[in-house]
Formats: sequence, structure tokens, C-alpha cells
Amino acid sequence: MKSVIFAAAVAAAAVSAPAFAQDAAPFTGPRAGVTVGYDSLGDEEGVSYGVTAGYDLAVTPNLTFGPEVSFGDSSLDNDFGVDASRDLAASVRLGYVVNPQFLAFGKVGYATTRFEAPVGDTNFEGVRFGGGVEFALTPNAYISAEYQRTEYEAELGGRDAGVVGIGFRF
Repeated sequence: MKSVIFAAAVAAAAVSAPAFAQDAAPFTGPRAGVTVGYDSLGDEEGVSYGVTAGYDLAVTPNLTFGPEVSFGDSSLDNDFGVDASRDLAASVRLGYVVNPQFLAFGKVGYATTRFEAPVGDTNFEGVRFGGGVEFALTPNAYISAEYQRTEYEAELGGRDAGVVGIGFRF
């Protein structure tokens, strides 16, 4: 009897797994994109731009979860010759599928930014968090809008960015 119940459970899981994955199809799997937007650190403002890559897994039919990495740069600089330069981040992202074309998400992770100055370069690390929305144009293409906040170490303060992007799922 236990064998029959076990076999029925395995068969049910095998049949339901493809249907489950199909429900969240627009927002699962590997993705890569480009972003551009507003960047602010203290009184300085500029333009941030970069690339992102991630992998989203369906946790439930309406929840996705996965890692994301990004590489960016910025036009931020101040009157003392200090420029915000290379920006690397690794985050985890939790998304909620509102409907088959619309995903709302939040994320949190680690960020490191290089600041270039006349006396030398310095890297600052911090926590990056934020949230946004993603809209599936097609099953493989999306546009996004996102707010990001980075809180740096050493009382450097925080950095805010509002970016829009376009990307593709594979």
C-alpha cells in the first residue's frame, strides 16, 4: 500500500511540475539586461548605467526568487575631483507575479563602489536594497523600473538611484 501511495505521489509531482513552471514562465529562468537612470550621492547628481544578470526560480505560482549581479558606472563627481566609478553588486530578489505580464519585486544584497580621487582610488562596501517592477513585453523581453538605495560603510552615507531597463530572458 505504501508503494502505491508513493508511486501516486511521484506521478502527481511529475505531472504538476511542468504546469507549475508554465504558470510563472514570463518571470523564470536566466535573464540579462541594461539599465540607465538617475544617481544621487549627497548633494551630487548624475547618471548611472550598467548591465545586470540574474536567474529567477518559481517558488510558488506567484512568487519568484533568485540571485542577481550587476556591473555599473556613474557620471557622479564632485568639486574636489572625486568620481563615483565602477559599481559591483550581488543581490537576491524576491518577486510577486501580479499577472502574467507584471512582476513586482524587492531585493537586498552587497555592493562595492570605487571612488576615484586625485590622491588615489578607494573602494567602499555597503548594503544595497530596493524594489521595482518588471513588465513582460514578450515571453523573452521585458522592461523594468527600479529604485536602489546603497548604504555605505564608514559613515559615507547613502546613495540613491532610480533606473529603467530593458532585458531578455533565455
